[in-house]
Amino acid sequence: MRVCFLRPAIRFIERSVYSAIICAFLIASAFAQPAAQFAKANQEYGGGHFKEAIDAYEGLVRSGEWSVNLFYDLGNAYFRAGDLGRAILNYERALALDPRHPETEANLRIVRDEARALELTPSAPERFLTFASLNNYAIAAATAFWVGVFCLAALIFARRRSRGTVAVAILSLAIFALAMAAISWINNGNKGRALAIVTSDGVEARLATADTANSVLALPPGSEIRILSRRGDWIYGALPNNLRGWIPAKGAEQVRL
Repeated sequence: MRVCFLRPAIRFIERSVYSAIICAFLIASAFAQPAAQFAKANQEYGGGHFKEAIDAYEGLVRSGEWSVNLFYDLGNAYFRAGDLGRAILNYERALALDPRHPETEANLRIVRDEARALELTPSAPERFLTFASLNNYAIAAATAFWVGVFCLAALIFARRRSRGTVAVAILSLAIFALAMAAISWINNGNKGRALAIVTSDGVEARLATADTANSVLALPPGSEIRILSRRGDWIYGALPNNLRGWIPAKGAEQVRL
């Protein structure tokens, strides 16, 4: 009788083990496929086949496999292919993930100089806040928030209030507020979510949504704009030199995906 009772348990354990093995295999395969595609793209780049490398890198971008190295390598491929606007776009995307990536910063300066791209002027708070990324501020805000919540809970339920706990709660909530303010400044500033890069040749900002409207500013490929609004096939944006104007939507791509 014991054997009869044990057999279903043994079958259940065997099925669980098999299911775990299959899940592990599927997860490993899911990670292996992007790695293999990235390696293939690097191989194409190393062989001087820049168009094929770009296609492979862009496939990874479309699948959501974003990383600093992916955008950096894609920027290099566009640069070698002579597409300076999209090279700058992808260097900017890499720096949006890691503002302190030295190779990307160096290459971006080189390509900007070659393209004569125009840049937006960041505000003083933006310049000060660039020592950390949005992810860093988000982690700091989340950590400070929960530390503050736990401290407040401890103060509510404790019989005697500790000055140290009160101080930690106040400090945590202050850090949370400052981190959230930093995130807001970065997201809404010239280098925030609305930042776009001109990727087409011959783009001119105009006073109205018509190709015959007066020109405000010629924007070489790689120039920065901050999108303020959209109307049909046109984008209204803040431009370098403290100007504003309309440009064709197909002439620029947003940095943040």
